[in-house]
Amino acid sequence: MSRKQEGFRSILIFGGAGFIGSNWAHRLLDTTDAKIHIFDNLSRPGVRYNLQSLQRKAGNSGRLQITVADVRDAARVEKAVRFATEIYHFAAQVAVTTSVNDPRLDFDVNLGGTFNVLEAARKCERKPFMLFTSTNKVYGQLANRPVIARNSHYEFLSGTGISESQPLDLHSPYGCSKGAADQYWRDYARIYDLPTVVFRMSCVCGPRQFGTEDQGWVAHFLYSALHGRPVVIYGDGRQMRDLLYIDDLLRAFELAREHQSKTRGQVFNIGGGAEHAISLLHLIAEVERLTGRTLDYAFDERRPGDQLLYITDTGRFEEVTGWKPEVRPAQALKKMYDWWKRNREMFPAAETAEMSPSMTAALEQLSRVA
Repeated sequence: MSRKQEGFRSILIFGGAGFIGSNWAHRLLDTTDAKIHIFDNLSRPGVRYNLQSLQRKAGNSGRLQITVADVRDAARVEKAVRFATEIYHFAAQVAVTTSVNDPRLDFDVNLGGTFNVLEAARKCERKPFMLFTSTNKVYGQLANRPVIARNSHYEFLSGTGISESQPLDLHSPYGCSKGAADQYWRDYARIYDLPTVVFRMSCVCGPRQFGTEDQGWVAHFLYSALHGRPVVIYGDGRQMRDLLYIDDLLRAFELAREHQSKTRGQVFNIGGGAEHAISLLHLIAEVERLTGRTLDYAFDERRPGDQLLYITDTGRFEEVTGWKPEVRPAQALKKMYDWWKRNREMFPAAETAEMSPSMTAALEQLSRVA
């Protein structure tokens, strides 16, 4: 479809300066004539760099609008939604540990903020296409899917990946807030005829991701090795995850919209699948091979609600849209490493940033071992 044939697109991205949002905005600026509206409170580390990059790309085109505000502010949300033809909701409190320490904040941002977006869309009566990124954490510890331990990874005792038929098990305040939000998002399609789509996502990685030990673990491991900082592994390191490179996710966004007659009101599990799965220990080995640097790490107890193994069954979305993930973990890591080499000026502040208590403990442990 040509740009002229698409018609006018006014695209609002909540959390648009973050990892996924900024990559999506870059893609839209490159491949469409759409007007892009970034709505972000700029609270995440590194997002100001992402915003500056978007401003440079947009230049004087007039296609980029920026609102610095919080999704908890219903009035600001309603004002932003008023003229949108598409809404992508990525703004969230993203860490399980933060949700445990401050469940009220988690509730207000993830559920209250999502409700604000939905209500604003309902009131504007434009029926914009709406996509929400949820999480595999809504499935909890997967108690009905026993695993067996191999030398360097876990695998399911039987069966393959996790499909949308997996029962919800909202474990942790984060799982509860995101799970409730994705149910609201889905139900607004049924009750108010809004074309909403939910993606329950596995681990997404790629450029413009400033990972921490709570979120963005692939970036966290890679950049920690490059900056000479230790990491903490919660558990034995054999935990397995399927990785999805950001460009594959962006293609999924495009296809969800193009096929909205079939995707509206639906929930899809989105991830790399079995062919793109890797354990923490395997990823560490790959980081060290790629960079030539050793990643120092210490072990700690597995955190409540952590899944030993999560691999996505993406069959339903593939059947509806023809999508398949293409970038393998080693390729994704190489792309991230190359991006880091081109943007090293973004990272010095991170090297001197205050470390979390677990990071400090890990450093002390490594010092004792040495």
